[in-house]
Amino acid sequence: MEFLSALEWRYAVKQFSQQMVPEAQLQTLLQAATLSPSAYGLQPYRLILVRSKLLREQLVPHSYGQDKVANSSHLLVFAAQTNIGDETVERYIARHSEVTGTPIADLQRYGDHLKSALASKTPAQRQEWAHQQAYIALGNLLTCAAQMRIDTCPMSGIDAQQYDRILGLTKRGLTTTVICPIGYRHQEDSQCQAAKVRFDYAEMVDSV
Repeated sequence: MEFLSALEWRYAVKQFSQQMVPEAQLQTLLQAATLSPSAYGLQPYRLILVRSKLLREQLVPHSYGQDKVANSSHLLVFAAQTNIGDETVERYIARHSEVTGTPIADLQRYGDHLKSALASKTPAQRQEWAHQQAYIALGNLLTCAAQMRIDTCPMSGIDAQQYDRILGLTKRGLTTTVICPIGYRHQEDSQCQAAKVRFDYAEMVDSV
């Protein structure tokens, strides 16, 4: 299957070439990421597209020196919202009403249910929940990128606080969850021809 072939093709690129992802493909990939599922549809995160080479070079020391942060085509930062609560729900309800034409008054009970669900969590639990939703979007982006033959390298080995500082995320009510350089593999990347190491289907899938 073409889908499985794309997943076999992808790997976490160690060295990117200088080839840039065309703008049209970049926009398609980002649009695919925005269509990712999330709990209640609330999407409590943002995708930060870092084009600036200067900014990305500043981030390298806070990425354990991994220069692919600067040398890829683009850098994507998945950033979770830090103020998760009633405003999160109200923003979604307003969008729901706009898209579906449903009066906000008719969505009030549903909105109250969502507010109650979030209120039952501690602030730390709400923050972790938001990070989890961002990871779902990351997974969707990686799959879509593979199908588009765009290379990726998801990275959580970073100093998130320094990312927040350099990118000005804190004042925007955001905090870094995970990052993902994108672009095209360099022909001299040592991992390019390496065998994909995964456990067999029988070891990973249980039927009960």
